[in-house]
Amino acid sequence: MLTVDEIRKWIESDKNSRKKRQARIGVRYYEGDHDIKKSRIFFINAEGKLQEDFTKKNTKIAHVFFMELVDQGTQYALSNEEAFIRSDNPALQKELDERFNNNDHFRAELYECVASSQIKGQEYMYAYKNEKGKTVFECADSMGVVEVRAKDTQDQCDYLIYWYVDRIGHDGKKIKRIQVWDASQTYFYCQIDDGAILPDQSIKRNPRPHSIYKKPGDESTYYESYGFIPFFKLPNGKKEESALNVIKRLIDDYDVMNCGLSNNIEDTNEALYVVQGFQGDNLDELMTNIKAKKHIGVPEGGGVEIRTVDIPVEARRAKMELDEQNIYRFGFGLNTYGLKDTTATTNMAIKLVYSLLDLRTNKLLMRLKEFLRQLVGVALDEINAEQKTDYTQKDVYFKFEREIIINEQENAQIALTEAQTRQTEINTLLNIADRLDNETMMQLICEQLDIDYNEIKDKLPNPDEMTPYEAQLAAVVPEDENAGDLIE
Repeated sequence: MLTVDEIRKWIESDKNSRKKRQARIGVRYYEGDHDIKKSRIFFINAEGKLQEDFTKKNTKIAHVFFMELVDQGTQYALSNEEAFIRSDNPALQKELDERFNNNDHFRAELYECVASSQIKGQEYMYAYKNEKGKTVFECADSMGVVEVRAKDTQDQCDYLIYWYVDRIGHDGKKIKRIQVWDASQTYFYCQIDDGAILPDQSIKRNPRPHSIYKKPGDESTYYESYGFIPFFKLPNGKKEESALNVIKRLIDDYDVMNCGLSNNIEDTNEALYVVQGFQGDNLDELMTNIKAKKHIGVPEGGGVEIRTVDIPVEARRAKMELDEQNIYRFGFGLNTYGLKDTTATTNMAIKLVYSLLDLRTNKLLMRLKEFLRQLVGVALDEINAEQKTDYTQKDVYFKFEREIIINEQENAQIALTEAQTRQTEINTLLNIADRLDNETMMQLICEQLDIDYNEIKDKLPNPDEMTPYEAQLAAVVPEDENAGDLIE
């Protein structure tokens, strides 16, 4: 078992790792805390020294592209409300629906896990048993997860440390809860700020097995362990890096261009007055006359010239548009600006706009399916133990259906064209009905109406006793109890 000194050492070492530093930047940018908020303006004074200029406007607006890209990808991958964990076995499907598909808690935790993996580079879910003795899964903040291995080359970790800030005390100090998990039990500790790590006195049994629960109708308390550390990692790609890395500089540049434009406008909102031949000694009075009376008196040979400063608006706007395009391009997102006029956009154009988001979602879903396999494996073991079944991973598959916007007007026009084409083909058949036998005529009409002739032929009157026209009507309304009246 790890000592408290080893626990502190592992936590501090993990905080300073490259992955956690990048993860913290990802979290900052997702929350809108961009580097632009640290910007400062300096100038060199008459003595040649660098000083900060507090007189100039210093706009600090963060543009949360990263938040949009993360939520966009997560929502697109998990947008369908239908079951995404499926089985062809009805009994197993019922269990999967209860534990995953129709479980609002699991869906919310999975959404949080998928989004956080893109923000931080990786995210975890852990398993525990609820009060009914069934395994449920909850998202664990990867910023507080530390994998402990005796050797860096081994796959499985010997221990897993999970810490989080439980609350802030009245004195402003952070109350941390620290859990150390191994394959059979969990050890609980408490720490105030960066003080001593002590056993958590609020936990009655410490250490204890992974799960404590009571069965319905049974007052006994049950203790169980999974036999492995029940934490499951969802990585964002093989390198487990934040999705922010490839677009951070583009977002920073957009912030600089946009805030720079605001600063230019604020700093040059007033004109410059060049006064020639002014012999007075009160410039304030002169400016008051210009602003209030709209006129001033100048001696012979004098004059007033008004000058304005040209702001490079078009240049900055062009640069911002280019940055925005590249943010969505290299961030593999959906730029909704390209869909501003959906009434004039064809479905093919909409699919092209979604192409980059589709590529990113395909990569995300490959990792997600592998991740879900681990969760399903735990659930299957539990179901088999409870119901004496022998379900395996082969009995389960995943199906994620994505929802995209469509051009309803174009779809309606296509449907109308198809209906008109079908009507024309039916009319053609009716024109040659006297040259075909009744059964062939009904088969051809069923094909046009997308009806399976073999399923309805037993419900139709005897073709030999009907005229071709009667056969056509029987094919159109084969199950209508008033079909005979229509034929008459």
